[in-house]
Amino acid sequence: MSALAPEGLAITWLGHATLLLSTPGGLRIVIDPWLASNPACPPERRTIEAADLVLVTHGHPDHIGDLLPVARGTGACVVGIVELCHWLETKGLTRLEPMNKGGTITLRGVRVTMVHADHSPGWADGDPAIGLGAAVGYVLGLENGLTVYVAGDTALFGDMRLIGELYAPDIAVLPIGDRYTMGPREAARACQWLGVRQVVPVHYGTFPELTGTPSELRALVEPAGVAVLELTPGETAS
Repeated sequence: MSALAPEGLAITWLGHATLLLSTPGGLRIVIDPWLASNPACPPERRTIEAADLVLVTHGHPDHIGDLLPVARGTGACVVGIVELCHWLETKGLTRLEPMNKGGTITLRGVRVTMVHADHSPGWADGDPAIGLGAAVGYVLGLENGLTVYVAGDTALFGDMRLIGELYAPDIAVLPIGDRYTMGPREAARACQWLGVRQVVPVHYGTFPELTGTPSELRALVEPAGVAVLELTPGETAS
């Protein structure tokens, strides 16, 4: 681990894009739960027993593979784009906070803003298949004033500059695997546009075709004063 998490925030990476955040106020947030079939997730961490919120960035299987069991098992409220939440209603979930891009809600003292991500949408198998809405990211305004940007699966896009201007995130969670998302080169430019001083790389190394690495990112951003918070699956930084 090359850096500590910002004061008051604990970050656990469970491999691929699945994260657990513990906020300064004690809120437990799960992001994109994929556990049981996630080859990067440690076997002993493939069950989440306690959570308050689940944030979903999009409906691809490697981001919602364990959404239903986590939501049902913990009773957590699920935040997602409208179409995804409608599908979850058909699965019997009732604790839902549907949103759309540009909207902000406050949940137990945490401001949740849904922002753009540049990525393909998800779907649910069926006849016909059900679209699960657009891919999104989130800006989280935590109880102590810390701001966290979770990009979700995305390419680099110019309005990351606007996210930086509007929300001034302190730390960003960015995909770096390349092929299906941006790679280290693009993530480095995202750090510049966002103005962050710390970045957590995710969505890399799970499969051979995800070739981007934290060392590549570090070589690009550390000369500019951005710290790379590199975690191993199951590790917590606080």
